[in-house]
Formats: sequence, C-alpha cells, structure tokens
Amino acid sequence: MSEKLGKLEHHLFEQIIFNKCGYPRNEVRAGAQFGVDVSMIDLPGDMALALTSDPLSLIPSLGLQESAWLSVHLMANDMATTGFAPMYGQFVLNLPSTFSKSDFQIYWDYIHQFCSDIKIAITGGHTGFIEGQNSTIAGGGTLLTVAPKSKLRLSKQAKSGNVLLVTKSCAISSSAILAMSFPQTVKNHVGNEIHLLACESFYQTSSLSDALCAVGENQEFMEVTAMHDVTEGGVIGAIYEMAMASGNGAIIRYHQLPIHEVQASVCQVFDLDPRYCIGAGSMLIACEKESSNQVIARLAQSNIPCVEVGELCSQEQGITLLENDESKVVTYTETDPYWAAYFKAFNAAWK
Repeated sequence: MSEKLGKLEHHLFEQIIFNKCGYPRNEVRAGAQFGVDVSMIDLPGDMALALTSDPLSLIPSLGLQESAWLSVHLMANDMATTGFAPMYGQFVLNLPSTFSKSDFQIYWDYIHQFCSDIKIAITGGHTGFIEGQNSTIAGGGTLLTVAPKSKLRLSKQAKSGNVLLVTKSCAISSSAILAMSFPQTVKNHVGNEIHLLACESFYQTSSLSDALCAVGENQEFMEVTAMHDVTEGGVIGAIYEMAMASGNGAIIRYHQLPIHEVQASVCQVFDLDPRYCIGAGSMLIACEKESSNQVIARLAQSNIPCVEVGELCSQEQGITLLENDESKVVTYTETDPYWAAYFKAFNAAWK
C-alpha cells in the first residue's frame, strides 16, 4: 500500500474497490467511480436519491468554527455538482479523548449553524471520544438529497465537445489554510494585506452557490451537462478526473486557468503552482459550446467570476495541456503538492 498522503491512488481504487462494492443492486444507477463526486440510487417514479461522503475536519491550528465550516461545506460542494443542494446529513464523530466537552459544544454549534444556513437536516450518526485519536480528521459524514433523476447531474455525464469553465480562482482553500497556518511567514513575504485577503478567502471555499447559479433555480439550464468539485490535484486534477469519469479526452489551456493575485502570492511563498493545488471553492463546469457565454454571464450576475479554460474531446485524443504553444500529456498527480508544502513548513517551524 502506498504511503503517500491524500486520496487512494487511481490504480489502487480500480484494483481494490471498483469491482468489490458488495451486493449488486439494480437500483444503484451510479456507485463508486473514480472522478465521480456523488452516488445515485433510483427511487419510484422519476425520483432518485443522491449521496456523497467525506471526512470531517478538526484542525486546532485553524479553529473550531473553521473546522466545522470545512466539515459541512466540503461535503456540500460535492453534492452541489448534481445541481441540487443537500437536504439531509449523517455525521460520525470520532473525537480525541482530550477534546473537552465545552469545545465539542462550540464545534457542534457551528456544525448545526452551517447546516441550518444551507437547509440541511441532521438526521443522525454517531459521536464518541477515542483514545489515541490525534488526527485532523474527526470522522466522516454523508449528505443526501432527493430530486428528479432526469435533472440530477453527474461528472460522468460530460460530453465530448463540451466547453470547460472554472469559477473563482485556483487554490482558494490551500492558499487560505497555508496563510492561516503560517501567518508570520506569509506576512513577511507578501505583506499584511495579501495575508488578510487570503485568510478572508477561507469562507469562499463553498461552491454551492456557483453550481446552483450555473444550472438555474429550477435546474432548467440543461446545457450545463456536468460539474466537478475542485479538490485534490487542483483544477487540472479536476479536469483529468471529469475526463476519465466521462470517457473523454480534454484540452486544457494552461494560461487561461484563473489565478487571483492573492492565491498566486501565497502559493509562491510555498513554491506551489496553484493550478495543481487543492482548490475547494472553485467549480468545474462542462456545458454545451454554444451556451458558454450565457453560463458565464449568469454567474457574473451573482458576482461569481467564471472563465473558459478548455474543452472535452474524444478519448483517443488524450488529456493534453497547452502551454506556450506546446502540447503536453497530462499525467494524474496522485499526491497533491499542498501536503508536502504544508508539512515542510510545519517541520521547519515556520510561524
């Protein structure tokens, strides 16, 4: 087994998990698959149940409020790729034995608040305190929603010829967490203003509004064929995953990938290319070519920046990155460079 940090590698997922998912039920329309954020189960009539699961965060260096935000919104971002908001949530908390009951009350109050804000009903789970639990992962959660199956989108539904759009900026979450974790270092290199803006961008790590705006209040804009949350591997990793999930190739225009000055400045301190870094807060959108400008304009009306960064093509063309008039084959980065940068700074006692 690999000792790399981050998600299980693609080839190990295919080898260990993909064809070993318990009893095969016909009503499972979409199960575990590389590059697909959400599972889908057929219900009677035109309805379906969508589900997504993720780890829950408990990161003392960030704070209880910030940890609760990540716990709720990183899951909600995955559900947002369907074009629908999450409705129900289950939370399994395996907390450190040293975590005080008063801190747990604060943490849970924020979980409750953030779920309430986006209309998630918490329906159950498990809560316990575990000896030896010193991870920044405090358990796991599952969000669910019920919606018409004809309107639910999955990343594997993207089509060859679709244009690829990206909202906001690359590396929003990774640059924000680095700035909050190593404030003095970031201030010394890029100044107080950039540091403050990077910290403030932490609460831009939700992409739920991006997705709901793209598809419309009633999910009526079906020219948006698929969406994918930007996490491990950054925007380039998200495009790779969508292309693989949908059986397509992709052409990515390197210099069109959006990078705000704040994210660029913080990533430079840690010698990171923002295009490859964890980027929660951005949404990758595949849409029909003739509707690209309308989708961008619709997002702009809600003050959500969005740009075109490439297109999907036939699988035979592969996944390529166009940079300075050169075409390079994209290979999947199985370990996000953010992790090495974070622990290098941590081990060097950067402040």
